[in-house]
Amino acid sequence: MKMNKTLSMKKKNPIIMIIYKNIINLPTPTNISFLWNFGSLLGVCLMIQIISGLLLSMHYSPNIKFSFEMMNHIYWNVNNGWMMRIIHSNGASMFFICIYIHIGRNLYYESFQNKMTWNSGIIILFMLMATAFMGYVLPWGQMSFWGATVITNLISVIPYMGVSITQWIWGGFSINNATLNRFFSIHFIMPFIMIMMIMIHLIFLHKESSNNPLNINKNIDKIQFNPFFVWKDVMGMLIMIMLFMIFSMKFPFLLNDNDNFIESNPMTTPPHIQPEWYFLFAYAILRSIPNKLGGVISLVMSIMILFIMPMTMNKKILGNNYSPLNKIAFWMLIMIFIILSWIGQNPVEDPYIKIGQMFSILYFMYFLMMFWNNLFWNKIFLN
Repeated sequence: MKMNKTLSMKKKNPIIMIIYKNIINLPTPTNISFLWNFGSLLGVCLMIQIISGLLLSMHYSPNIKFSFEMMNHIYWNVNNGWMMRIIHSNGASMFFICIYIHIGRNLYYESFQNKMTWNSGIIILFMLMATAFMGYVLPWGQMSFWGATVITNLISVIPYMGVSITQWIWGGFSINNATLNRFFSIHFIMPFIMIMMIMIHLIFLHKESSNNPLNINKNIDKIQFNPFFVWKDVMGMLIMIMLFMIFSMKFPFLLNDNDNFIESNPMTTPPHIQPEWYFLFAYAILRSIPNKLGGVISLVMSIMILFIMPMTMNKKILGNNYSPLNKIAFWMLIMIFIILSWIGQNPVEDPYIKIGQMFSILYFMYFLMMFWNNLFWNKIFLN
């Protein structure tokens, strides 16, 4: 009797039905590890950013005359404003740590076989990068102003209409009050657009089901998501929040640039302009090309190249357990990523220029090599 009542309630309420199918009764591979937690951790990061950003926006003024002073006002005068600001700025770093691990896990375990889920995830990455860049401009410190100047100037390389588009984005002939207003508006609305994209991402994921470390048949050896993986996700969330709060309280400004504590001055250029740490690898690739147009194309391609990964899946035997070369190549990619990030924070001079150029080539070589490597293993196992 009770079961019939519960079923009738589910049929009447479509929201309960969606929750039941996609969270409680979702068939999930039994052998997925804690590396599969980072999808849910990214959802937690997004909620932290939206809530802390909403609280900060109540005290912020997007005006070039007041923005820097308003950030100090939030830190010193608003109740718990210092905590909101620290959580929001370090939350962006936590977001990128989680998304890079999430992408790395997908590369390592070849989860990009699900093309629509993978492609929608890369679009979310682009949206996150745009949101983070615009958020970095809002404090209106020296690095915020000059970082925005350098990055928006890159659009001017587009043939014929690049300069017009740049001036349209600026709202004038240089970065001014209109630019800051636009960046604030877009920064505020983008997370809500990201939520829509994340819903699409999850629909594609649940349609095809999650991958697993052994790449075994997705239709066998499954259990309900609840309670087994719900508690696993909850534990991952608690660990992440604990580490995040310890880091934020102990080292609140470790990841911030010193120059951003100085009010922006269009008449004084910082000695070394650099973005936040999570953009350094792409910035190093941009700097390694002597030609401006070539550098911008390389910068965009450093992320766009992820779209080709599903095209490299020509292996007959799936999974890295039978491809030791893929494992070696993956860890080399991690090393290349770290070295490029280190190069990006160093001045544009030798030997950093040459090291950056060499590792930029190696970065792109990884993705091109995957296709031929998979063909090689096909011949070994199938002949």
